[in-house]
Formats: sequence, C-alpha cells, structure tokens
Amino acid sequence: MDEKNISGAVIKRLPRYFRYLGELRDEGVERISSGDLSVLMKVTASQIRQDLNQFGGFGQQGYGYNVSHLYDEIGKILGLHKKHNLILIGAGNLGQALANYVNFEKRGFIIKGIFDKNEKIHGKLIRDIPISPMEEMESFMKNNDIDIAVLTIPKTEAVKVAGMLVRCGIKGIWNFAHVDLNVPDNIVVKNEHLSESLMELSYNLNRSVSDKKTGG
Repeated sequence: MDEKNISGAVIKRLPRYFRYLGELRDEGVERISSGDLSVLMKVTASQIRQDLNQFGGFGQQGYGYNVSHLYDEIGKILGLHKKHNLILIGAGNLGQALANYVNFEKRGFIIKGIFDKNEKIHGKLIRDIPISPMEEMESFMKNNDIDIAVLTIPKTEAVKVAGMLVRCGIKGIWNFAHVDLNVPDNIVVKNEHLSESLMELSYNLNRSVSDKKTGG
C-alpha cells in the first residue's frame, strides 16, 4: 500500500509497537501472537493485524510475529535505521531537559548544536555541547548537515527563527513554541503544545468524574 494512504492514527501507534516489541526482545521473547500483543498494548488483535498488514503483515498464521524481526522492520518504517542530526534552539529549562535526554541518541537522533540568544549562558556545556549564539546558527547548519531543528523558544521568536531554518534547508521542525508555523509543505513540522495536552488530560479527568457521578 502507498504509505501516503496510511492514516495518522496508524502512524501514531507505530512508536508504541516499537517500544513494546523492544521490551519483549530485551526480555528474550522470540515470538508473540497478535492476541498476546493486544493484551500488552490494550489494542485489539484485529486492529494490530490491520495496522501491520498495511506495511506487509510480517506475521504467519499459527506462528504469530517474530519479535526481533518485527521490531527491526518497524524501526525501518519509522526511519530509525538512519542517523538524524539535530540542533536545539532555546536552552531554557525545557531545552536543557531535552538536550539531556540520552534516548534520543539511542534512536539515532544526534544533537549537534544548541543555540540561545541569552549571552549569559553562551559557552555553557550541556553534555559536552556548548551553547552558542543565535548568530552562529546559519553557518553551523550549513557545515553540519542538520536535518531537524527543535524549537523551545517563545512564540514571538519562533516565527522568525522558522524563517531562518527554511532558508538554511531544514527538513523537519519539532516545535514546542505555542504557535503554528507557516512553512513550505516539504518541511515536516511536529507541534508539541504542552498546555493543550494538559487540557486534554483535564478533560478526561473531568469526564471520568462525571461518569462516576452518573453511574456511567
């Protein structure tokens, strides 16, 4: 099937498949049925089969799925067999927390540079990476084959910085700024609005309380 026709819901589930299969592989599990995987992931066995069939299936009737093989194949679908060079723009609390998250490197996402406009923290090292002035970002990108930029800056600055990134040929932006970026269609943007996620959690908590009160 043409991957352009893969639904967003299926794509969102792929990292969960990858995570659970990785844990099973580390535990020494060699194969698993869609039924057993459904119990772990709380997704129906039918849904799992439908999802994986869109990429070729990978399973054998009466055998199930080879855990290690499926883990590797989903990793390839997610592009994790490749290395991606990142820069992080904004070295505040969130930016520093992301820079210190070592699992990025385990998945092939390599932070090459960190940039911030605050002169007081220029030169400070985060995992041996110096925080550099924003003025150096464009030349750094051109010399280091940067694929992805991570934005952890205020929304008032994000639009201007996004324009700079476009001029430098960025391929993807992981955007934590509370603003929707207007960039060309060939640039992939993943928005992370933390307050919206918290409001969604609040809604679900409120609904759960309401259901209990009404006996639903």
